[in-house]
Amino acid sequence: MVVILIRYKITFIYDGTNFNGFQRQPGQRTVEGVLTQKVNVMAKHPTPPIVVYGSGRTDSGVHALAQVAHFDFPFDLPTTAIYRGLNSMLPLDMEVTKVEKVSDHFHARYDVSGKKYLYRLALGEFQNPFKRNYTGHWKYPIDMQKVNHALKDLVGEHDFSSFVASGSTAHTNVRVIYSATANYDPAANEVSIEFYGNGFLYNMVRIMVGVVVEIGSGIRPENDIPRLFQVKDRNQARLTMPAAGLYLEKVYYENEDPDHPTKLPPKP
Repeated sequence: MVVILIRYKITFIYDGTNFNGFQRQPGQRTVEGVLTQKVNVMAKHPTPPIVVYGSGRTDSGVHALAQVAHFDFPFDLPTTAIYRGLNSMLPLDMEVTKVEKVSDHFHARYDVSGKKYLYRLALGEFQNPFKRNYTGHWKYPIDMQKVNHALKDLVGEHDFSSFVASGSTAHTNVRVIYSATANYDPAANEVSIEFYGNGFLYNMVRIMVGVVVEIGSGIRPENDIPRLFQVKDRNQARLTMPAAGLYLEKVYYENEDPDHPTKLPPKP
């Protein structure tokens, strides 16, 4: 009997605190591992098992506000059935927010045209215990004008070799940042930094945030980012900010990206 597979695209959120990252690892609780297990239970454990393909990996402790994945399912079910079935089985730190039927040519990873990340940074001399799993922490005074000036230096196409952690498997360290902005919330005493680009390297966002906040606090020269692009030396970027403050905010696909700029903004 020929089994006709239906490809579903899901958008989902998760609290990364108690996950050992996204990618499946033997003996570890991972986002991909939990999701794959639940999808196969829904499909009554087919042979071969269903494989879930995510838009990309997130590290231990990193959160997602709109992660995307796809899988081929051996039953043609309404999207509402997939939505309700998965959410009835998923743990409380995961939730599917949207289910779509897509062409069998769609691929959650290879069709990505851009991603948006958010980094939340709590300020203050000491860390609030209720924020420790959801924000980074910075105890030094920070100048938001310097922060936003530094972020402008990151915009554009650059070699981000100084901003990638060891262990990266990328073929090139050249990436394009379309926008980078920061806002301060006085009520929460938090800085939110948002990066939108065509792709990000291993720990790239957390390293960029570390450089930017050092500039904002006067620990690093205001115009140091162009120098870091030139030296291509990870050690000179120094900090990697905590994973807890990082959120995968949005994954974009071709023709689904209203924010995608037609051209890069001019350098200031």
